[in-house]
Amino acid sequence: MNAQRFARIREMLAARQHDLTVCMEQVHKPHNVSAIIRTADAVGVHEVHAIWPANRMRTVVSSAAGSNSWVQVKTHRTIADAVTHLKQQDMQILATNLSAKAVDFREIDYTRPTCILMGQEKTGITQEALALADRDIIIPMVGMVQSLNVSVASALILYEAQRQRQNAGMYQRDSSTLPHSEQQRLLFEGGYPVLARVAKQKGLPRPEIDDNGEVVADAGWWAAMQSTAKR
Repeated sequence: MNAQRFARIREMLAARQHDLTVCMEQVHKPHNVSAIIRTADAVGVHEVHAIWPANRMRTVVSSAAGSNSWVQVKTHRTIADAVTHLKQQDMQILATNLSAKAVDFREIDYTRPTCILMGQEKTGITQEALALADRDIIIPMVGMVQSLNVSVASALILYEAQRQRQNAGMYQRDSSTLPHSEQQRLLFEGGYPVLARVAKQKGLPRPEIDDNGEVVADAGWWAAMQSTAKR
């Protein structure tokens, strides 16, 4: 890994917003999932959440993972499981839903730990999910259409969150707030993709990346990497 890429990854890690996320409830079209993940990466979201039927989970996860290897996709069996997990992190759950109590999405304080809940393309957010959410939000529209594409809607809301957090100085950090092990994973997989792929194939432990961006591993690890047989 050259010095420029090492610096770029370190810069990205420092800007990651571990307490901002999106939860996709049954969003099933791969191009929408991929677009949401790309936008999440662009505004510094580290992990997104999704609820998919068990028989579709592997297919959709594979499609989504290919769109951006920098954002983790955490899957849940039910919306209740997802919301419980997110509320344990003290996140406010915002549901995009046209209701009498809904507020303009720009009136929300996104500097708080926040999850934006997006519903399925055709039917929207389920009643169960709406009951679990803390607030309903809307994107004002004055045309004839009643809703936006789910990936477009998520992008608008995420960039409002990015704007607020940028103004609050939440992107100006000298170091990352992610766990050390997660930083090391991203430095290795992003800085040394070929080594990371081979190490995974051979079942080798992930080496440490030092402050100069160099791989720190013993002679046995390097020998195993260079051998033709898998462990």
